[in-house]
Amino acid sequence: MKKIFGLLITAICLMQYAQAQDSESTGFDKSKLFIGGNLGLAFGYATIINVAPQVGYHFSDMFAAGVGLNYSYYNYDQGYNQDFKETYLGMSLFGRLYPVRQFFIQVQPELNYVWGSGYFPTDNYYEYKKVNQLVPSLLLGGGAAIPTGSNGALTISIMYDVIQNPLSPYWHQAVYTFGYSMGF
Repeated sequence: MKKIFGLLITAICLMQYAQAQDSESTGFDKSKLFIGGNLGLAFGYATIINVAPQVGYHFSDMFAAGVGLNYSYYNYDQGYNQDFKETYLGMSLFGRLYPVRQFFIQVQPELNYVWGSGYFPTDNYYEYKKVNQLVPSLLLGGGAAIPTGSNGALTISIMYDVIQNPLSPYWHQAVYTFGYSMGF
């Protein structure tokens, strides 16, 4: 836990340093505002639906931050009338540091409310239970923002949840996201 806290503090300090280095202008500038997010769908053995809109602001050429909402629904047919269903509804904050114009390092703390039933991981095995609780996540990673016009970009990133709560939607896996963002 100390390592996670240290990584988070280091990332925040780097972002603050980048923001302090860029003193272009003061005040709110609507042209620095952007919206975007991710959409995920899968059908078959598993049904997965994910909607995650975000809104952010470019505080400088090197630093952007914002907020997001997310909704995820998972339904896995495990056979023998043992379906696994869980739903996540949550919110997140994110901070991006752009060391190079199109590449970013991202820190994204999330808090998701999860409810559902199925076989969930425990210490050494999976146990059938119903869940209904808040689950924290801290995603760290990076990606690229590939320009697609005067004010849009395709975003691709890979992140990892360093908290690793067994009820997290990101437990024991890398998180790959593909999305789109556009400015005003």
